[in-house]
Amino acid sequence: MEHFRDSGRNAPVADRRVFQIVLSGPPRPGLAARIQAWWGGWPWGQLALLAVFAALGTLFIGNVLENMARIGILPGFAFLSSSANFEIGESPIAFRAGATYLRALVAGLLNTLKVSLLGCLLATILGVAVGVAGLSRNLLLSRLVRWFIEITRNTPLLLQLFFWMALAKALPAPRQASGVFDAVFLTNRGVYIPSLSLVGGPFGIVAALGIAVIATLVLIVLLRATGRLTRRSGTVAAGLAVAAPFAFLLLVGARPAAELPALSGFNIRGGLNLSPEFAALLTGLVVKFAALIAEIVRAGIQSVGKGQWEAARALGLHDGHIIRLVVMPQALRVITPLTTSSYLDLTKDSSLAVAIGFPDLVSIVNTTANTTGQSMEALIILIGAFLTINLALSALMNIYNNRVALKGSRR
Repeated sequence: MEHFRDSGRNAPVADRRVFQIVLSGPPRPGLAARIQAWWGGWPWGQLALLAVFAALGTLFIGNVLENMARIGILPGFAFLSSSANFEIGESPIAFRAGATYLRALVAGLLNTLKVSLLGCLLATILGVAVGVAGLSRNLLLSRLVRWFIEITRNTPLLLQLFFWMALAKALPAPRQASGVFDAVFLTNRGVYIPSLSLVGGPFGIVAALGIAVIATLVLIVLLRATGRLTRRSGTVAAGLAVAAPFAFLLLVGARPAAELPALSGFNIRGGLNLSPEFAALLTGLVVKFAALIAEIVRAGIQSVGKGQWEAARALGLHDGHIIRLVVMPQALRVITPLTTSSYLDLTKDSSLAVAIGFPDLVSIVNTTANTTGQSMEALIILIGAFLTINLALSALMNIYNNRVALKGSRR
């Protein structure tokens, strides 16, 4: 390299420029060239189109503000601190009429998150089981699975929600309800299941699980940033993050307590009560998207070549081990992106809860807009909430997808 530089110094001026280009690379394009490359073709046409959209947006916003001023509504989000004059039938947090609109929206958001997360989890479990069962050599089982998938996929979700809601209302009253193993009761007042709680601690089991999830995400992000994230280190970090809050609760004297529902008078007391609206919504979402995920799982498994099955059988593995150890790790590269879309659709379709009376975010935003007149602000809150939920879910699934993707296929 030194000899090359010395040769460059002694060369003529034209040749020196060649040596400089070889040593330092081609010259960087100027600012005008970079702007042109960023804009692409027809920059003035694009600027004109942006100006038209900006003018239309300004006209629309001005019209909205003028209409709001005419009917005496002040624009802005100050209404969030005002008192809400309505009740919420089901809320994860304490809410009474007279609390702020902000608290009402938080209650609706938590209801949406609750049904969405539970729906994604249960739909995945049921969908994987149904998808694997559909590939069974048992003709009766595979045909039943095919009928279930076709009927569920080809009927509207709203119609299914009406069906499950009508079925929930047709269940017997609590006094006539028969328990399943004396632990689960299906009644027209809801589904009663056993509950698990922590007694004597500074916070409950739900808060402990929330702390565990946040700690797991933080540890995984730190491991990923330091380049130490592997399957083993991620598993150990998740185990420690889950065990730490529960170990703390046990050290401070908390103890787990299970409560079974039991008939008392004209109603069932104890346990956890799932309202008919929540049970119908969750069942409808789980059944609908389990059918979609089952088809995704079937396609992912069938995308793995037959040679993989034959090689695994030659090693003496039975079908269960082949699917778990050989086929599924490869099928996940096909399953994960499509399952992400199903999760996003499930979260968005949870907004159909407004049709059966479950107080999710859409229902409470609608009530807020009707009682305050702040329709535009309520719509902005609704759009922002769903965008935040879906973008966060998509980011997490993309991280997982990068972990299971082929090394050479990553961009």
